[in-house]
Amino acid sequence: MSNVRTVSDTKRDFYNYHTRPINSIYRRVVEELMVEMHLLAVNGDFKYDPIYALGVVASFNRFMQGYRPERDKESIFDALCQAVGSNPQQYQQDAEKVKAAVGRLSGQELVNWFSSPTPLEGAEDIHTTVAAIADNPKFKYSRLFAIGLYTLLEQADPELVKDAKQSTETLQKIGQTLHLPQEKLQKDLELYRSNLEKMAQAQIVLEDAIKADRKKREQREQEKNKATIPPSDSPESTTAS
Repeated sequence: MSNVRTVSDTKRDFYNYHTRPINSIYRRVVEELMVEMHLLAVNGDFKYDPIYALGVVASFNRFMQGYRPERDKESIFDALCQAVGSNPQQYQQDAEKVKAAVGRLSGQELVNWFSSPTPLEGAEDIHTTVAAIADNPKFKYSRLFAIGLYTLLEQADPELVKDAKQSTETLQKIGQTLHLPQEKLQKDLELYRSNLEKMAQAQIVLEDAIKADRKKREQREQEKNKATIPPSDSPESTTAS
């Protein structure tokens, strides 16, 4: 009998940790991220690293932007990590640490650093992690690791990532150094950028709908108040004066 956890086990644990309902527009994002993290967690070749952690945190933050109520976001993220047996604080801390350390480099310096990683202030052990990835023929590549790389490049050179051709070429150089599947890396990041645009559009539509609903409620409230307040210039009040 297999003791490998199933997706159903992870989903059940997630909804035990986070018991509030999730807004429909974001539910698919959360469940897709949950399934992806689960499949990696049960894969024997997968090994957690700070770049992967950054991919998880960045992906969650970008796709959950504008989530209401805001206070639920932390609970949802914590539940995602806990449901796959991970520590959410470790993800946040490692992501912030690697982004701050590597993010001090320029785009070209980042490419050079991946080719010959050296200790960086604030993340002194990250160079050994990167070297181990490059030397590991069984390294388990994932879309979330790719997003972590993209986020580092975004941090190092925001203007470069706005140019799809330049960012693709730069990430290909890094991917070659780390021996990542080039075609998959490119497709994953193209899909990531495309989905971010779609989510941003959906969030605008949602925000407009919320504003319209709020305006209708305010109008109904004003009409209700008008109906309950007697007019000050009524004949009775004029006679009395």
